[in-house]
Amino acid sequence: MPRPPPLQPPRPPELRQLAREFLSVFKYSRRALTLVWATSRRLALALGSLTLLAGALPALVAWIGAQIVDAVVLASTHGQGDSHRVITLVVLEGMVIAALALCQRSLSFTNSLLRQQLGHRVNVMILEKALTLDLEHFEDSEFYDRLTRARREASVRPLSLVSRSFGLAQNLVSLLSFSALLLHYSPWAVLLLLLAGLPGFVAETKFSSDAFRLFRWRSAEKRMQDYLETVLAREDHAKEVKLYGLGRRLLDRYKGIFVRLYGEDKRLALQRDSWGFALGLLATVTLYCAYAWVAMSAVRGEISVGQMTMYLMLFRQGQMAVTAALSAVSGLYEDNLYLSTLYEYLETPVRAPGGHALQGCNPQDGVRFEHVSFRYPGATEAAIEDVSLHLAPGGSLALVGANGSGKTTLIKLLTRLYQPTAGRILLDGLDLREWDESRLRERIGVIFQDFTRYQMQVGENIGAGDEPHFEDEARWREAAEKGRASEFIAGLPSGYTTQLGKWFLNGRELSGGQWQKVALSRAFMRTRADVLVLDEPTAAMDAQAEAEVFEHFRQLAKGRMTILISHRFSTVRMADQIAVLDHGRLVELGSHESLMQSGGRYAQLFTLQARGYR
Repeated sequence: MPRPPPLQPPRPPELRQLAREFLSVFKYSRRALTLVWATSRRLALALGSLTLLAGALPALVAWIGAQIVDAVVLASTHGQGDSHRVITLVVLEGMVIAALALCQRSLSFTNSLLRQQLGHRVNVMILEKALTLDLEHFEDSEFYDRLTRARREASVRPLSLVSRSFGLAQNLVSLLSFSALLLHYSPWAVLLLLLAGLPGFVAETKFSSDAFRLFRWRSAEKRMQDYLETVLAREDHAKEVKLYGLGRRLLDRYKGIFVRLYGEDKRLALQRDSWGFALGLLATVTLYCAYAWVAMSAVRGEISVGQMTMYLMLFRQGQMAVTAALSAVSGLYEDNLYLSTLYEYLETPVRAPGGHALQGCNPQDGVRFEHVSFRYPGATEAAIEDVSLHLAPGGSLALVGANGSGKTTLIKLLTRLYQPTAGRILLDGLDLREWDESRLRERIGVIFQDFTRYQMQVGENIGAGDEPHFEDEARWREAAEKGRASEFIAGLPSGYTTQLGKWFLNGRELSGGQWQKVALSRAFMRTRADVLVLDEPTAAMDAQAEAEVFEHFRQLAKGRMTILISHRFSTVRMADQIAVLDHGRLVELGSHESLMQSGGRYAQLFTLQARGYR
């Protein structure tokens, strides 16, 4: 993987481009503010009100402090002070300080609540978007990088952006109130206060941009690191890792990725902090020049001691406010950069909704493939090329071919997980593109070889086959009987409510064959399906068990269209038609007897496999 571009401090020729980039990314601020408002209007209003109040109170504290000092000096030097006034001012300042502390605590509390709600809302948005995406998105590495970036940072950035926006508002309010008081001393003092923080701001913005470029560049490596962590720490990988002694090698690769990423982070942090320190010294020198200026004004009698105290406090707090405000702007720039990854993901184009048909024009036509071809995105060769098939209602079809011949791809096309790049597929005489997607999938029940083993209860694993009846225990039991899973389920500690998998407390792991029976039962949950597809879901069973399961399946599936994929020809021969695929092309089609008589590819494969059982 290429290394990221070297990080450099900002140079004068870059400043104009930096300014353009800086302004361009703020387009996400309004969207983030809208998102926060939609999450909780009450908390957003509370955050805004408390922020403004917290911004105005420090100037009031400084002004009251100056009044206290002047009252004390007047009393001690001229004997003209009013002790009651001093006490009143002290009490008043204490009340303002208490109010400021209450504001800050309330801000922290409000931020905490809003952070949780907003983080949940953004994560839900990310997951809801995932539900709208096509299978091809999840098989695209670039899309996974985009999803990783969105999930890693963007879920916390909207609140960060809003908090910084309100923090900026708070500091601006403070600056306005400080500036109003400083103007009585000198307009130059206000200008000096504002200019002192600019160099650090420019450098901070530059390095925020560099940090974001690093973040985007290393998304793939971070994803690989996460994957290696999963392989090393998950029970479904542990046996092979231990058996083949892969642990140390994979751990070294994991550590190697960290070393590379850490090196870039270290280099960026060193440059960022070095420039920050140098420019911070410039701000400090400016502050103490202002101190000297105010002190000499007091010595010359141009201002009172109380005013000197107030102006010194205003300079110190004003510089802190300038630094905080510019830091907030820099942070807003950084948050906008990261938010771009969230909206880049959320705006991923999705396929336009298909048709709306709920039934076909010819229910007696069954399933028909007409000159279907398909090429996976980015692939150089077609996975399916010019395939034509017809499966009549009540008929059965077996797909045969070597791995990679296109058998599973045909099923993905039939279930509209992908769409043909040429030709068309019809159900009941109607192109699949014209069917309502949810209605179409109600008509088709599929169990793939790599079916999901949900870390949930046994019954829920079965109920997953028909979402509207996900929690219907009566349907679980009926489907388990058909899938021949009821016998071993009866022996589990809690029957259908037994937790499966090892991720959660009291979870039970099943054997490969038992999991496959659960998957078969899942297929029988979908009682409305009149097309049933079994894509090698019984591969973990022995030949006799598979043959029994398929014979049982065939009896239960009478009247429905069935498609079988298996490498065992003892099972395949049960089908009415057998389609032989080779490199995506249909090379033979017929019954077992006719294909054996023709002596072609199927006959060769059948004879070869039969020889192994002799």
